[in-house]
Amino acid sequence: MSSLVIDAFWPDGTRKRQRGRIRGNSLWSQKDSMLITYGNSIIDGAHKPLDLLSDFLSTYLDGALSSVHILPFFPYTSDDGFAVSDFRAVNPQLGDWADINRISEHFNLMSDLVLNHVSSQGQWFNAYLQGQAPYDKFFFEASPDDDLRDVVRPRTTPLLREVETSNGTRHVWCTFSHDQIDLDFRNPEVLLEFLRIIRLHVDNGVQIIRLDAVAFLWKEVGSPSIHLPQTHAIIRLMRLLCDYADEKIILLTETNVPKAENLSYFGTGDEAHAIYNFPLPPLILHALMSGDGQYLRRWQRGMPPAPMGCAYLNFTASHDGIGMRPAEGVLPEEEKQKVIETVKDIGGLVSMRALPDGGESPYELNTTFYDALSRTFDGKDTHHHERFICSQTIVMSLEGIPAFYIHAMLATANDHEGVVHRGMNRAINRHRWDYPSLRELLSDPSTPQARVMHDLSARLKIRKKQGAFHPNATQFTVNLGDDRVFGVWRQSLDRHQSIFALHNVSKDPVTIPAAALNLIEDQAWIDLLTGTEIDATAADITIAPYQCMWISNRL
Repeated sequence: MSSLVIDAFWPDGTRKRQRGRIRGNSLWSQKDSMLITYGNSIIDGAHKPLDLLSDFLSTYLDGALSSVHILPFFPYTSDDGFAVSDFRAVNPQLGDWADINRISEHFNLMSDLVLNHVSSQGQWFNAYLQGQAPYDKFFFEASPDDDLRDVVRPRTTPLLREVETSNGTRHVWCTFSHDQIDLDFRNPEVLLEFLRIIRLHVDNGVQIIRLDAVAFLWKEVGSPSIHLPQTHAIIRLMRLLCDYADEKIILLTETNVPKAENLSYFGTGDEAHAIYNFPLPPLILHALMSGDGQYLRRWQRGMPPAPMGCAYLNFTASHDGIGMRPAEGVLPEEEKQKVIETVKDIGGLVSMRALPDGGESPYELNTTFYDALSRTFDGKDTHHHERFICSQTIVMSLEGIPAFYIHAMLATANDHEGVVHRGMNRAINRHRWDYPSLRELLSDPSTPQARVMHDLSARLKIRKKQGAFHPNATQFTVNLGDDRVFGVWRQSLDRHQSIFALHNVSKDPVTIPAAALNLIEDQAWIDLLTGTEIDATAADITIAPYQCMWISNRL
C-alpha cells in the first residue's frame, strides 16, 4: 500500500524531500493574511470572473493581503460548488487552469478538497449506478434498518437516499444533501484518487489545501460518524506526505464544531498545519452586540497556543453562516438567544440541524457580518462602522493567521433577493458584485465599501510589519478589570517587540489604569494605529467607543 500512496502523490516528473520538514514557525509570518472568496463573487457579464478577481486583488488588495482562498472552482451541481462533479477541471463559467495559475503567481492560493462527498450527477456516481469498477465501491452504503440514531448531522434532510443501481436497490449515505453522496474511505482507491487530486492542485500553484467537512470522513453504523480515529489517521498520512513534499503545502482542516473537538485536529502536531478558530465568529459577534467581552476573554484565556509547526486561522465571516455549535459551553443559552434574536431583527436568518432525539437546534446564523453589527442588543446607533472595524481588528490581533471574507472587506449588505432567487439561506451572504458598480462605490470615499476597504487595508499593512503579530508569537489574555475592553499581549518570537492590543467592544468611552498593562517605563510606547505616543507613567488610558489600540514599544 505504501508504494501505491507514494506513486499517487509523487507521479513521474515530481520529487520528494529526502527528509520531512522539521516542525517550526517558518511556513507563515506576520505578513500573511487571507481573502476568502468565490470565483464569481465579482462579475460583469463580459469577462471571465477569475480575470475580474485577479484584477480586483491586484488593484485593491496588493500589499494588504498575501493569500486568497478561492472557494470550490470546479464544475458542480449544487451547494455553490460543494457538490463537485469533476475535481480535475475548472468550472468553465469561471475560467480555466491558466487563470488559477495567474492568481497563484502573485498570491498564496488555497483550494478546497471536498473529500467527504461528490455530486450525485457527476461521473463517479453515474459509474457507481452502472456498476463500473472501481466506482462501484466508491460510495458508503447503509440500510434503513441500521441504527443511525447517533449520527451527527449538520442538516435536517434524511441521511439515506434510495437509488437504483445495476446491482439492485441501494441506500447511500448523504451527510449534507441528497445531491452530495458520501464517499467510502474504507476503499483505499478513494484515498489514492484524492492524493492524485492534491498533486494536481499543487502542480497548478496551490499551496494551501482545505480539507472540507473532513470530520465526517469515516462512517460506522451505530456510531456518531464524526471525528472517528480513522479520520485522524488519514489526516496524519496527508500531513506526512505534505511535509515530505518538495513544494510548500499547508493542510487546513474545516471542522465547525466545539472547541475540544476542533483542537483535536492538530493531533500531537502531526495532523493539520492549521485549523479554523470557529468559536471566534459567534463570540466576537456577541461581545460587540452586548458591549461585554467577558465570554470572549474567558474563552481566549483558555485557548492553548498552537503546537509547534501549527497555527490557527482566525476569522469572523465566511461563505457559510456564523456557526453556533462552537459557542456550545461557552455562551450561556440566554446570551445565544439574544444574538439569534438580534440577527433576526436585522433581517438575518437561522438554519437548523437535526438532533439524535428527532429535534432541531440552531446550526448557524445566516447574515453578512457587516449587517449583523448594524445594531446591538439595545438597538441601532451611529457606531456601525467603528463597531465593524473593531470586530475585524480583533481578528488581526490574535495568535494565528487572519482571514477575511470578501463581503466583510466590501461591507456587503444582506442579499435578500439572492435568498428568494436561489432558495437557500446561505445566499444572503453570497452576493455577486457587479464589478463596474463596485469600482464606482470604491472610488467614492464616503461609501461603506470604500471606508471599510480603506480602514482594513491600512491596518493590515501596519500589522504585517510587526514581529509581535507573527502567527506563533507569544500571547497572553490581559485582565483589565473592565469587561468592555478585550485585550491581549503579544510578544515577538525574538522577544524584541511587545504589543498590547486593546479593543473597546462597547458604545462607551472606557478608562483603564495604565498599570494594568505594566508598560516598561524606560521604553517609548506608541499606538501603532494612530501614531499617538503613550506615556508609560500615566495614571490612565482612555479608549473611545469601539476604538482599538496597538500599543507597542518603539523598536
